[in-house]
Amino acid sequence: MPLTPPLPRSDRDGPRRRTVLTGAVTGAVSAALLTGCSAGSASGDGAAERARTAAAPRLLAAARAGSERLLARYDAVITAHPELAGRLAPLREQVATHRDAFTSGPAEEVPPNAAPPAPAPQSTPHAAADADDAVRGLADAERELAARRGKDLLEAPGELARLLASAAAAGAAHAYLLTEGKK
Repeated sequence: MPLTPPLPRSDRDGPRRRTVLTGAVTGAVSAALLTGCSAGSASGDGAAERARTAAAPRLLAAARAGSERLLARYDAVITAHPELAGRLAPLREQVATHRDAFTSGPAEEVPPNAAPPAPAPQSTPHAAADADDAVRGLADAERELAARRGKDLLEAPGELARLLASAAAAGAAHAYLLTEGKK
């Protein structure tokens, strides 16, 4: 017999969605960090590490452009639906922080003769007329960017891989908060 009574559960059987999401994000970030930490040292292949280092400027530029597009999308939704500003402002602020982190990037990863990242394409995103649809669109954009960063970190050098993993995990959490946070 348990020492404490079990906590009440909802009528649903199985794990809660939050538990599954938390486990998935934790597993993805752990795998990404292990890949980023061990890729160069485990293989002992200097050519692979040089390829990762050479890819850093391209990956930084892609990550910055992704953050800039997402930031523009947040701005479009907040402009179209000012009533959502309080809910979206903290997430938007984190996206801006990610953009700034990808602007400078890990200093030791970027070769000194690397060209500066290209500016993001200047297209004006639009927000859905319905506030719920606009928020769902933001959640989809967060998920897509998190997935892209998860793929990119596999070819990134150590510190950049950790930065991409962190931003991908934050994006997954943002998508969750946008879809489930209101419930």
